[in-house]
Amino acid sequence: MSLAGKVALVTGASRGIGAAIADHLAAAGAYVLGTATTAAGAAQISQRLAGSGTGYVLDVSSEASVNAFFEQIKAAHEAPLVLVNNAGITQDNIALRMKAEEWDDVINTNLNSIYRVCKASMRGMTKARWGRIINITSVVASMGNAGQSNYAAAKAGVEGYSRALASELGSRGITVNCVAPGFIQTDMTDALSEEQKQALLRRVPAGRLGAAREVAALVTFLAGDDAGYVTGETLHINGGLYMN
Repeated sequence: MSLAGKVALVTGASRGIGAAIADHLAAAGAYVLGTATTAAGAAQISQRLAGSGTGYVLDVSSEASVNAFFEQIKAAHEAPLVLVNNAGITQDNIALRMKAEEWDDVINTNLNSIYRVCKASMRGMTKARWGRIINITSVVASMGNAGQSNYAAAKAGVEGYSRALASELGSRGITVNCVAPGFIQTDMTDALSEEQKQALLRRVPAGRLGAAREVAALVTFLAGDDAGYVTGETLHINGGLYMN
């Protein structure tokens, strides 16, 4: 599968799943615009992609930052025809104690940002009559998780938005899908104690954590021509933790 000649935008591409996605898309031939929240993170992306992409600073929670970013890339690149919305945050707390700012920050960064970045990307895809939008959600959107009501609500909202958008854009050759990872080995899971890891693994029939490259491979498939008839779907990748 080749994405040669296509520009791909991956938000939150400095580490973890986002970094793996950016690397896989670049290996498939795309020129990747990877974003991070800091200049150091953006520089690290540019260095890692080594000529196959460029790192940029972007705060997806800010409409002004999103608008400025798209004006910036307009002068240097073709319009992104592959969009992977990966950037997100967690601010966990049980619902009874959740502060308003914890709710608002997660909804703004994880849900409202999808609207902003998708809307800014749609014009170029519509003009090209081809596009791939892939939104990274979470198994939590389907099965819930205590202490993450804000995160679960945001990710479930992204999935509903994606289905509606798929209905609107399908006739223009644009697909919109979600990829919902379960427990994936990242910096966050590396910080868990062995006891915590074993407790997680007891819930996963596959008996292991997923690898970021496995999520990236699924995203790369959805970005290609072979996935042109897949749209409006949420694809779960969780080792059997949740079976729909």
